[in-house]
Amino acid sequence: MLGRTLREVSAALKQGQITPTELCQKCLSLIKKTKFLNAYITVSEEVAFQQAEESEKRYKKGQSLGDLDGIPIAVKDNFSTSGIETTCASNMLKGYVPPYNATVVQKLLDQGALLMGKTNLDEFAMGSGSTDGVFGPVKNPWTYSKQYREKRKQKLPGEKEDSDWLITGGSSGGSAAAVSAFTCFAALGSDTGGSTRNPAAHCGLVGFKPSYGLVSRHGLIPLVNSMDVPGVLTRCVDDTAIVLDVLAGHDPKDSTTVRDPVKPFMLPSLTDVSKLCLGIPKEYLVPELSSEVRSLWSKAADLFESEGAKVIEVSLPHTSYSIVCYHVLCTSEVASNMARFDGLEYGHRCDIDVSTEAMYAATRREGFNDVVRGRILSGNFFLLKENYENYFLKAQKVRRLIANDFVNVFNSGVNVLLTPTTLSEAVPYSEFIKEDNRTRSAQDDIFTQAVNMAGLPAVSIPVALSNQGLPIGLQFIGRAFCDQQLLTIAKWFEKQVQFPVIQLQELMDDCSPILENEKLASVSLKQ
Repeated sequence: MLGRTLREVSAALKQGQITPTELCQKCLSLIKKTKFLNAYITVSEEVAFQQAEESEKRYKKGQSLGDLDGIPIAVKDNFSTSGIETTCASNMLKGYVPPYNATVVQKLLDQGALLMGKTNLDEFAMGSGSTDGVFGPVKNPWTYSKQYREKRKQKLPGEKEDSDWLITGGSSGGSAAAVSAFTCFAALGSDTGGSTRNPAAHCGLVGFKPSYGLVSRHGLIPLVNSMDVPGVLTRCVDDTAIVLDVLAGHDPKDSTTVRDPVKPFMLPSLTDVSKLCLGIPKEYLVPELSSEVRSLWSKAADLFESEGAKVIEVSLPHTSYSIVCYHVLCTSEVASNMARFDGLEYGHRCDIDVSTEAMYAATRREGFNDVVRGRILSGNFFLLKENYENYFLKAQKVRRLIANDFVNVFNSGVNVLLTPTTLSEAVPYSEFIKEDNRTRSAQDDIFTQAVNMAGLPAVSIPVALSNQGLPIGLQFIGRAFCDQQLLTIAKWFEKQVQFPVIQLQELMDDCSPILENEKLASVSLKQ
């Protein structure tokens, strides 16, 4: 049951093959079994059971609320959840229990979803590995997959099983690990520069970043207000559409959401891609891109071409400035947002009572890790009176040029862009921490952050396994508010590539029959 898609399990609930309470119990026992992955910061067992019982009553009366009723989901720990601790993986918010739900959380609960828990992340979502939170790093479930282990045994026969586990990517790594290890059917992440798409690529999932303004940010603890969006992690594109259908729409509590009524997101099955025009940005062919990702990228383009789509090379000329521009704007907004954590109203407060200033300084020193403090420092530097014009304002102007690059490409008749999501597959933790967080983020956000600056929708789709037996994802970028068209194309592509299911037999006595029956890649791009 746990290996099924959200839509399949929803059908099973409606037909009475399984009850919400049984489903909840299965997920909880798997969460306990996979505790070593460190995907969850808080497991909301009692809440989930209570929700499951209420859902069960509705099913018995034949009054289910919809496709999400009784479906276990997880939420990244930077979304406010009423009565459940919300920490952002920081000492600053340890023990903080919000009095309200984020709009996206409320919308899921209103549809009867079961909240299994809050997932791990980099502190305040600053990072691309999910390695820098105060609760420790998240381990990638693919480390323990049959596909990866068999490849590894051939290479390193005498090696200890768990000596070098892989990172999940970040910052929504906990949410990605939770979905990938079958402990829930969908999870919320957040995406400021790639934080939902990056872990999706590393964990073999669909990671969707909606258009800025389509989904409410109310209750998402802000990192960069002008770029943050809630993201969705699922195991297939249809499941993403089901979740997005519930989340999208205007929220009076978030003035940046669009007021136009949102049409349902049901995805038509695309049979003919011959009318499509796909753009391949030439600036994205960077020397750091691994040869495997490059080859899958070009095979994917060939696949569209062989089915009659038009595939053209396009130019996004300001790409080379985008990561620097992103850094200036991101740290500046971070510096401004983090000012609220002063030890007075909520969160951590130190014991020093010499003066208010001393209390502020000590609280922030104890509450924030080096990464967060470093970003606050950079941001405040860029916002100094003497630097403001040369840095912040200039970056705002470059951001406009970057957004215009995308507009020009889409106006030239291109429907979607196809790019890599990450430079390579997931790397071992020991390898990842050789570089500091800032260097890593700058490398890892290269294909993803420009989309956030332009406010466009983008989705990472798992394509194939690398020679090491690890997932590789590719990214589709759509024009603003054409999220449904983007997902429809992604769904067609997903069907063509038939990405294999992760095989976690050792962890999963419960699902082994389902997982063993899965046929591996049919039209696999690996040939």
